[in-house]
Amino acid sequence: MDLQLTGSRVLVTGGTRGIGRAIVEAFVDEGAVVEFCARDAVEIEATEKAIAERGGRAAGERLDVRDGPALTGWVAAAAGRLGGLDAVVANVSALAAGPGEENWYTSFEVDLMGTVRLATAALPHLEASGRGSIVAVSSVSGREADFAAGPYGTMKTAIVGYVSGLAFQLAGRGVRANVVSPGNTYFAGGFWQGIENGDPGLFADSLALNPTGRMGTAEEMARAVVFLSSPVSSFTTGTNLVVDGALTRGIQL
Repeated sequence: MDLQLTGSRVLVTGGTRGIGRAIVEAFVDEGAVVEFCARDAVEIEATEKAIAERGGRAAGERLDVRDGPALTGWVAAAAGRLGGLDAVVANVSALAAGPGEENWYTSFEVDLMGTVRLATAALPHLEASGRGSIVAVSSVSGREADFAAGPYGTMKTAIVGYVSGLAFQLAGRGVRANVVSPGNTYFAGGFWQGIENGDPGLFADSLALNPTGRMGTAEEMARAVVFLSSPVSSFTTGTNLVVDGALTRGIQL
């Protein structure tokens, strides 16, 4: 299927590792032109080089999404370089799952406000596109209470609520807004590899909950994001696409 993304102008936050890196690669493979941000300059350079080697075009910028003015400035500058924006993906998470007020503040600033600020800054450009798309990456921890309940799970729930309202508000303005909620996703250097090495019991228990017998891959989550971002999904807005291999048991109504 042609996702009609050739030449599309895309921004991705947190584009150097795991799901974010896979999202950048998937967009590039579909012919999109991508700019991404991350905090680590070395990882940005490595990602740019890897994308170039696969024949794509992607440029990264060092940025902490907690810095609202810097994030807004990046969106404006990137839109200027690209000649507009067709899609943005809010992917960054602080992964602040533990107790303590600091984790609440950090999760709010990174996970929730990083999404809000990206969408707000990008909106004029997405409206001008005529086929604008906003996709936020949440989590199954935002759908049901699990071991990550607390600041992480609460902000992931808030993202779903925010994007649902945004979709309704923007439906008549030519901009779609959707959420992808990944289940447990395993990749080198990622959260679950860290749990596997540091807490084998929790890893085994979590793996056993997956009826497929495995965790998801970053590439599987990225494909869902790219599909929802594409013009092929032109009548899909306000949805929360759960990609979890039947991990969660709740029925979405």
